[in-house]
Amino acid sequence: MKITVLANRDLASNLALNQLLPSLFPQHELRVYLSSQVGSGGDLPEPLRLLKFFEQTLFNDILWPALDQADEAHSPCSFAKLSQFTVEPISVLNKINSEAGLFALNSGEPDLIICIRYGGILKEQAIAIPDHGVINLHSGLLPDYRGVMATFRALLQGEAEVGTTIHYISDANIDTGDILGNTRIPVIAGKSYLWHVLQLYPQACELLTNIVTKISRGDTPAGRPQPAEGNYYSFPDQAELDAFLQAGHSLCDVDDMTNITSTYLESGTG
Repeated sequence: MKITVLANRDLASNLALNQLLPSLFPQHELRVYLSSQVGSGGDLPEPLRLLKFFEQTLFNDILWPALDQADEAHSPCSFAKLSQFTVEPISVLNKINSEAGLFALNSGEPDLIICIRYGGILKEQAIAIPDHGVINLHSGLLPDYRGVMATFRALLQGEAEVGTTIHYISDANIDTGDILGNTRIPVIAGKSYLWHVLQLYPQACELLTNIVTKISRGDTPAGRPQPAEGNYYSFPDQAELDAFLQAGHSLCDVDDMTNITSTYLESGTG
């Protein structure tokens, strides 16, 4: 199949693609487009600015460019090095519903589009392009946690588990399509929001790979409809961030980030 993946230019998307792309290559023809960010990126509260540094700036502007200059192969690897699995270099495409965005999508003639943390909302023209539809990997359990930072909301609510939902995107509504499957992991006390988010993707990408395999064999899976009720969340405000921290949670942890960074610095098969 021809598969186009829409992801975000951040750490979690990179780790997800480091698992997903090798599992789909070379059986499928792959293209990847990235959004620059999720949301407007306006005047964020200080805790979210620090989180953005660890999720994006540290890797996009510092670590990955340095690794791309090195001769050694690394696994996981940068977005640029992940282009070894795609038919053209991975590039940024923010305005997916624009004339240029639709042209880029159409040019790959995708049989399937996969979204992982992509920063734009696909509208009808984009959704109609692939014969097998559009599948989204949402880092939250639907319908209770629609929108952004679902894991933050689950931790704030005191949930014992956090998880992901793989679902169809059938219209321009957010996180409302039929559900194809879920994954769950237990909440670990003392571990940060970002740590929990990053732990979600190994299981989720394995499930996503299995779903793609079924579709490629002609067995298009039927999803289960979501109930009308549910909760949608945007980015937390300062009061919600304060409540999160006062409950003993943290958004990110320096020791965890040091460990994650070290995985990119280890030489391996790229």
